Amino acid sequence: MQELKRIFSYFGPYRKFTVLAIVCVMGETVFELVIPLIMADIVDVGVASRDTHYIFTRGALMIGCALLALGFGIGSARFSALCGQGLGARLREAQYEKIQQFSFANTDHFQSSSLVTRMTGDVTTIQNAVSTGMRPAFRAPAMMLTAIGVSMFINWKLALVFYVAAPLLGFLLFCIIRRVRPLYSRMQRAVDLVNRIIQENLTAVRVVKAYVRGEHEIEKFREVNLNLQTQSERAFRLAALNMPAMQLVMYATILAILWFGGNMIHLGSLQVGELTGFLSYVLQVLNSLMMISNVFMMLTRMFASGTRILEVIDEPIDITDEKAQDVAVKRGDIEFKHVYFKYHPLAREYVLEDVSFQIRGGETVGILGGTGAAKSTLVQLIPRLYDVTSGEVRLDGRPVARYPLAHLRDAVGMVLQKNMLFSGTVLENLRWGRPDAPREEVEEACRVAAADEFIGRLENGYETELGQGGVNLSGGQKQRLCIARALLVRPKILIFDDSTSAVDTATEARIWKNLSEYLPATTKIIIAQRVSSVCNADKILILEDGKITAAGTHETLLASCAFYQELAASQQKGREMP
Repeated sequence: MQELKRIFSYFGPYRKFTVLAIVCVMGETVFELVIPLIMADIVDVGVASRDTHYIFTRGALMIGCALLALGFGIGSARFSALCGQGLGARLREAQYEKIQQFSFANTDHFQSSSLVTRMTGDVTTIQNAVSTGMRPAFRAPAMMLTAIGVSMFINWKLALVFYVAAPLLGFLLFCIIRRVRPLYSRMQRAVDLVNRIIQENLTAVRVVKAYVRGEHEIEKFREVNLNLQTQSERAFRLAALNMPAMQLVMYATILAILWFGGNMIHLGSLQVGELTGFLSYVLQVLNSLMMISNVFMMLTRMFASGTRILEVIDEPIDITDEKAQDVAVKRGDIEFKHVYFKYHPLAREYVLEDVSFQIRGGETVGILGGTGAAKSTLVQLIPRLYDVTSGEVRLDGRPVARYPLAHLRDAVGMVLQKNMLFSGTVLENLRWGRPDAPREEVEEACRVAAADEFIGRLENGYETELGQGGVNLSGGQKQRLCIARALLVRPKILIFDDSTSAVDTATEARIWKNLSEYLPATTKIIIAQRVSSVCNADKILILEDGKITAAGTHETLLASCAFYQELAASQQKGREMP
């Protein structure tokens, strides 16, 4: 229940609607409970004495109570809906804000499909439960206690039937909830799997079609969809037992009251009007118990969804500004001192092992290595996308942890291996890191990145709308736009993570030449697969199996490093090296 208490703490400014909804529910309940009393009075007094005036007067009062109950009912529905939707919005916002603080390591703890489900499906479960469950949650106990009290007032002996029915209902409800609660959690995890398959298929739709794997993907989806269906059926099959169990007890209770009440009327200790009113309250009590059982079922499902939401909100952020000082990156000097890194503390092997090197501000450094050599991991330690396991990364002589994260990541620009563009215009994408950049600077950055030549051919130039992920651009065009976007920020350190792999060598050479003139004082790190991409660098690092095995200029490595010699020779066929 602690989880539900925390979830409800997110009502925030919507608490006033919660209070108003409760007031409306209680008002509706009071007026509905008065109606059977008036009805019994009409039967026992008005009908018995054939007093028409009394019947109409009490009838008008009953209609007035019904209208007031209707008004309060409308108010409770409106305010409950505002509470539910407001709570849902705040929970989504809290999760999204927390995700923005995640490091790469935090993100690795959750699959993206699961995060989407938690922010949509799980939140929707909670807000619907609040919108539809607030009314019965407060109405049912008040109605049940009041109806039992009035029933005791009418005939306390007959009301003793409740003391048998209520515990029996409670026991049946406990048995159902105990078994259905873990099934709801499994059902939500099954939804995660369905979302993951859908997301993967939509993202890789071109690969699926290119390899004619449509049938394979359909079969994968059929498996996870069947799993979801099975888990849902098991959960709802058990939950569905709630209603027949309640009805069985309810009708058994009514039969018992009719039996004992009929005998009391025969003996003269109970009037017909009293039995009629008593039965009305009996139905209200039993309906209240059914509503309470449904509320418990909703709370059970809310608990499962709330736990998943709180897992995201409670995820400890492993990269923070705790040690940050009011300092800024000035020169762009980089130093790695005996750096070790592994993705998980319990992993047996290090991804990077005893990495040490220095880069002076303004230098251009190339990094070469085979696939899986941890080149991308190495540079991700500089802006603290990951933190080192041991050792130290320094910028301008200070540990990177001393810099505020916002400033550090502004000072370290990255063009990632996987190009990411957003829905919107070309201009909006270019200004992503610097929304106030003048148009002239945007165009200059595009010239340096050799992106201006294709932007001019687009239908609306810089105002051309890009599809999700830039689907209407080629790989090389997307890479050049991403380079221009990074240049526009003018960072102190600029990292290119194999970001010209889809660009021809002539265009690539033009980009590097323009770059050295555009940002001469910026430290540049180039991760590449082609020797031609780094041959003019001030220094080249060779990374193999997470270790630096050689370092030097193009000429010194050609003379001394076997890996570099083989790589250069394999790429030199048919052309002269620069």
